[in-house]
Amino acid sequence: MLQTSGPGAVAMGIWVVLGAVGTLLARDPWPFYIGLAIGVYCLLAIKVVRQWEKVAVLRLGRYMGLKEPGMFWIIPVIDTLTTFVDQRTRVTSVSAESTLTRDTVPTNVDAIVFWLVWNAEKCLLEVADFENAILMSAQTALRETIGRHELSQMIADRELMGHELQKTLDAKTNGWGITVQSVEIRDVRIPQLLEDAMSREAQADRERRARIILGEAETQISDKFAQAALVYRDNPVALHLRAMNMLYEAIKEKGAMVIVPSSAVETMGLGGVLATTALSKT
Repeated sequence: MLQTSGPGAVAMGIWVVLGAVGTLLARDPWPFYIGLAIGVYCLLAIKVVRQWEKVAVLRLGRYMGLKEPGMFWIIPVIDTLTTFVDQRTRVTSVSAESTLTRDTVPTNVDAIVFWLVWNAEKCLLEVADFENAILMSAQTALRETIGRHELSQMIADRELMGHELQKTLDAKTNGWGITVQSVEIRDVRIPQLLEDAMSREAQADRERRARIILGEAETQISDKFAQAALVYRDNPVALHLRAMNMLYEAIKEKGAMVIVPSSAVETMGLGGVLATTALSKT
């Protein structure tokens, strides 16, 4: 028994089919031609719309309606289909390069626009190229929004700027059957030289604030010393106790030695105290 496999088997099968078709054509060719015509008609007439799509049917150039997801029939040559409209949420990336802010700072801004088609009929019949229209409108609105804000506002309030841009775009595209769900500002860039200058300015400002804080601390300390001097002037006992406490703090560590000038000892009245202490130890 002869067995074939692989390319040889395929070639043999094709040869058998062609032989059968040739035999039928030799007897009566009309059934073959009719079947071929029906096959070609079905191939051109059957269309399928996916779950997230819609398409419009034009009969002799006239709008006939939208087709929902699934399989449907058209009349070849007479009926034509428009572009298939994807009704899922879509994302478009837009950018504005070297756009001046309100305070005349050139910036490069990148943003992403989330949008969807809620009315496929308006989108197809009223806008020639709705995807390109969304892109151009978003770029124009982004440049206008940048021109209305200062650089500090754009950096600090990206969410507010994106919300403002979303409202502007939605008002423009709503009549096309398209709604803009949200706009997110991805990045705000400025020239490198300007960025370095702003960094130096911020560093100088931080140093200035640090020196101001240090000066205020010195002023507060001097005020406290002045108040303490007034208290010690009217209360010599308190001054002596403070002096003794300072000496104790200085010599409480084991092996510590403190040299006190004689004038300071006389001024604080510690000569008698130290002599009495020395005599008692002797």
